Amino acid sequence: MDESSQIQPRPSGHLLIAETAGSSALSDLFEPLGYHIVQAHSAQETLDWLDETTFDLLILDLAISGMSDAELLRRARKLQSDLLIVVLTAQATVESTIAAIKANVVDYFLKPYRPNDLLMTVTRALSERAQQLRRQRLFDRLREAMDSLDPSDALRELVSVSPLPIADVSAPFKSNMLSFDREKRMVTLKTNPPRTVELTDGEASVLVTLMEKPNQVFTYNQLAKIALGYDGMDKWTVESVIRSTVFRLRRKIEGETGVPQLIRTVRGRGYFITLA
Repeated sequence: MDESSQIQPRPSGHLLIAETAGSSALSDLFEPLGYHIVQAHSAQETLDWLDETTFDLLILDLAISGMSDAELLRRARKLQSDLLIVVLTAQATVESTIAAIKANVVDYFLKPYRPNDLLMTVTRALSERAQQLRRQRLFDRLREAMDSLDPSDALRELVSVSPLPIADVSAPFKSNMLSFDREKRMVTLKTNPPRTVELTDGEASVLVTLMEKPNQVFTYNQLAKIALGYDGMDKWTVESVIRSTVFRLRRKIEGETGVPQLIRTVRGRGYFITLA
């Protein structure tokens, strides 16, 4: 039985196969399985294809001519940062090994290799990539849905805890830019003419938390726990909820400029409010 018949690759990958001039062994191995194949026979031809077309995976035989291994891998990765790369070589060198590591290749095969091993590697890499893309599309849809909801209400359906009450609801807050009636959840912006907006419970809780300690940076986890009463959730959920809440809050109170004036972002950490 032919080794290639022992596995069932997903016939949806768009492959660039770079092999030596006059050779079609790699293309002949993959094409019957349903992959869309493009061939290149030199380093420059490989880079030209990567510059013109998006591929899922590159199978790169380092025996092709025209460029050093390190330069070819560096430029290939620069042209397509998400490209899956599988390297084949007849002789491992320090240069090619280091270049493969820097290029974050999927696998590195020394010749001779078993064709079935190469097929399995490509199949697995494309399958994992497809799963990642499906998850990313799902996350994107969830983010879009969350933007249309009060994230604290949406999250309340997922966890069995209750948000913390807003502190000092009877004490109004005033600054040079706005006044906030905590009990009614109403913000009055000191524009000309003045503009009043109503906040959701989650938005109001986040605003109160920030206002009680102006100019202090609160992390995503701190805001989720202190303002919304949620603790111990995964990083993606926490950041999604807080970012969506702050986005909606800014859209209501920061005016039409789109430039944050009150709630400031500290990249990679969280948010703080300035009350000048």
